[in-house]
Amino acid sequence: MPPPHPSPAPVLLVGAHGHGRWHLRNLDRLRRAGAPVRLAGVCEPRPLEAEQRALVDAAGEVPTGAELAELLERVRPEVTVVCTPIPTHVDIALAAARAGSHVLLEKPPAPSRAEFARLVHGVAATGRACQVGFQSLGSAAVGHVRDLVAAGAIGDVVGIGAAGAWVRDHAYWNRSPWAGKRRLDGVDVVDGALTNPFAHATATALALDGSGAERPRDVRVELYRANPIEADDTACLRLTTARGTPVVVAVTLCAQRHHEPSVVVHGTRGRIALDYKSDRVRLDDRGARGAVVTEHPATDLLENLVAHTRDPAVPLLVPLPATTAFTEVVEAVRVAPEPRPIAQVHLRVDTTGPHPRAVVPGIDTAVERAAAELALFSELDLPWATPTAAELIEVPRG
Repeated sequence: MPPPHPSPAPVLLVGAHGHGRWHLRNLDRLRRAGAPVRLAGVCEPRPLEAEQRALVDAAGEVPTGAELAELLERVRPEVTVVCTPIPTHVDIALAAARAGSHVLLEKPPAPSRAEFARLVHGVAATGRACQVGFQSLGSAAVGHVRDLVAAGAIGDVVGIGAAGAWVRDHAYWNRSPWAGKRRLDGVDVVDGALTNPFAHATATALALDGSGAERPRDVRVELYRANPIEADDTACLRLTTARGTPVVVAVTLCAQRHHEPSVVVHGTRGRIALDYKSDRVRLDDRGARGAVVTEHPATDLLENLVAHTRDPAVPLLVPLPATTAFTEVVEAVRVAPEPRPIAQVHLRVDTTGPHPRAVVPGIDTAVERAAAELALFSELDLPWATPTAAELIEVPRG
């Protein structure tokens, strides 16, 4: 065992609004739990609100400001957490790594295949570690599912399906200038249901297959929108992993009600469902004992990153190269034609909440069917999903 490090790792948080609030709370939780990390600086151009300021103040004398270079020099962080708009990820992560800091980078790590390659090569040149914030991959449930599959619990794997159905109102799409955008001021953003809020669904499916670090053989996406946005709010994909496993992911932000997202491994003798938000696994091997449900612990990705940098024998849970296959999905969405609008006749507007929201009736069931049948929306006889949506956007692997 290596000797304990003399002091907690200083952490610079870049981006304190949006999901950055979660990181502030998490850093406060880790501090109170005695973990070897401490908030040492916050880079944020907008003023902090009361809750954010309280969390920063609880950490002691923590400098804040809008200038990244200045804070990197002043704080000398051991780890920089990057939680900023998608188009800024690569430049900020590289700036931190070149300043000598390890990086915890929010997903998606890059908005294109080319930018991802620049990030991978740039980080490697610094010798710093970069972990990507797919927290679902920190769960022991992932290893448990893979062990069950390897032991033949459900026979041979025939495919993996993932389903996600959440509720998002108009305020969600107005929360920032880049929300719901494919491009902004000529720069790729690639926001949307598949690449951002449900990125974990695809990443978890790829991790269960063991092929996240390898480019898939092919990727096909179908993009739709019920809201007046550029990006997809309802979408599905089918890919074939490097191992030859078919994967279908079907998601929507226009559900009738909020559902727990799940990834299902289909086998010749049963299925295994992983609810990746709750780390719950359900094994149904079609045996007499019925389904077996287990719950599993999760490792915090920031703690894991610090443990790895101080003892390289501790493996990173989500190293940057492990998101190679996921980035191919981002690339497929980036180059796909614009999402197809869902006609008003197939929509309704829910005005019962604080903000109106678009609802696609029947979509809750459709995403579950897609994951269960390994089918695209255009193959489910849905009135708003057309076969040409899939035919037009298969992406070559150049």
